[in-house]
Amino acid sequence: MDPKKKAITAAVVGTALGVGGLVVVAMPASAGDAPKLPQVSAEELVQSVVTAKPAPFDGTVTVSNDLGLPKMATGAVPGASALGIDSAQVFSDGAGKTKVSLTKGQAQETIIHNGNTVWDYDSKTNSATKTTVPADVATKHAPVEGKTADPSTAAKELLAKVRESSNVAVDGTATVADRPAYELVLTPKPTERTLLREIRVAVDSQTRMPLRLSVLSNGTTAPALELAFSKIEFAGQSADLFAFSPPKGAKVTEKQAKIDDRDKALANEAKQATKLVGDGWDTVVTGKVPADLMKPKQAQGDEKGGADVQKMLSRFAKRVNGPWGSGYLFTTKVGGAVLTDDGRFAAGAVPEQVLYEALGAK
Repeated sequence: MDPKKKAITAAVVGTALGVGGLVVVAMPASAGDAPKLPQVSAEELVQSVVTAKPAPFDGTVTVSNDLGLPKMATGAVPGASALGIDSAQVFSDGAGKTKVSLTKGQAQETIIHNGNTVWDYDSKTNSATKTTVPADVATKHAPVEGKTADPSTAAKELLAKVRESSNVAVDGTATVADRPAYELVLTPKPTERTLLREIRVAVDSQTRMPLRLSVLSNGTTAPALELAFSKIEFAGQSADLFAFSPPKGAKVTEKQAKIDDRDKALANEAKQATKLVGDGWDTVVTGKVPADLMKPKQAQGDEKGGADVQKMLSRFAKRVNGPWGSGYLFTTKVGGAVLTDDGRFAAGAVPEQVLYEALGAK
């Protein structure tokens, strides 16, 4: 079966799709004859990517995935719903203002980050949310959703996570989105226990901006996941692009981002419950899901309790057990995740035995 071509606009964090908690990948764009470029060492190329100044651009992002995810998993596995996006158009002024237009079927979502204001508009419901982010909150707040549609941002974060545990090389050149690029290849060192064979990053020869990010797993020749620009233009962007006026009849909700004591408590609880076992390619994310999530749905008329997670998992995951307890194992071509009956989880781009070891780690 041919890999499904989709667009992806979000990082998959802390799931079976992750490498140390983060994998964002996508497809080759326009291919052509390998361009002739000046030689550059791997270290020089990595450094130039990390230190490159952001440039204003607009581009179309596409993705191809061949993970072998069950259809229902895109709704059940955290982060996997991002694989359902059909296309993404990304605009950046190079100084922090961004606009991302996401298309899924006949619906479109537009997210605009302009200074301390974030607009999120959904054409399907004709509704918009305007969020004002105070300066003191903005410095502590998570990145705006949709920003990771930019392969450059995704590639830089991924490089930072696996660089020290990788063998890095420059493997020729390529043409991506009609631009000449160097092919940077990262392979895990022999000590790394991972299902991944290599990560390839196509780096624009002029701007040093990553244009394509591909992940290949062991035993396959085609990428399991790939994210890239199919079109990109480096040019100044009009200020009008980052202004938003709700369409006629749209329902507008205004709110102010804030971090209250309850949010802080929940964040601290999540931080304490989640930890990383290992590092680099064989990092495993472990933690515990909220107790309410593990409770089966209550009788009709009782709104408390959520979906029956264990019943749902039994439809597409394998029942497993060991010294760590019992639960369900979910696997893809690039990794796996275990959810125990008592709500503990472990996920990473590693063989299942490494997941079990992480569950038993103190």
